[in-house]
Amino acid sequence: METTKNEMPEYAKHFFNKLSNYLDTKLYFYGSIQRNDYYPKSSDIDVDIFTDNMNSTISKLQHFLNVQRSEFKKFVYNLHKTDKLVFGYKIKYKDLEKKFITEISIYDENYKDAVLLEHNYKSIIPFYISWMLIILKYFYYDLNIIPKENYKYCKSILMNYMIEGKDVEFITIAIPKDDSDE
Repeated sequence: METTKNEMPEYAKHFFNKLSNYLDTKLYFYGSIQRNDYYPKSSDIDVDIFTDNMNSTISKLQHFLNVQRSEFKKFVYNLHKTDKLVFGYKIKYKDLEKKFITEISIYDENYKDAVLLEHNYKSIIPFYISWMLIILKYFYYDLNIIPKENYKYCKSILMNYMIEGKDVEFITIAIPKDDSDE
């Protein structure tokens, strides 16, 4: 998962190389970038970062992305493959000019094997689900005839219920903004 199945845009490659070098750590890609339903310049690129010091990594990401701490969301994720609860932080970063969106998840190093197992499981999906995702994304991204809420709902049905038989148990918590943030 350190490499991607699909070719990502040049800007994204450059961004992730700089980020990996800056953090001095490997980045692990998952989601549509690893499947047939990836839509260049539309799909976000999902990345996992594993660290032994989450606060330090978040501070470095704040600096690299030029964002405030309050933009990071804390989450709890119930992994189905291992039935393990993991905690982490997540940030969605957008460069609309470059049509680039990434969602970066930061986990403690201790969760690495379990999280990668979970994410690898959804990299190889049945062909009929791939086709349905491609059609869904075509209607959403190219034709713009499906509202965002309906798109997310349908995608969730395909990726969760049709693959695992249950919904993903994932809860995000906003970190309160404080004066030291600015």
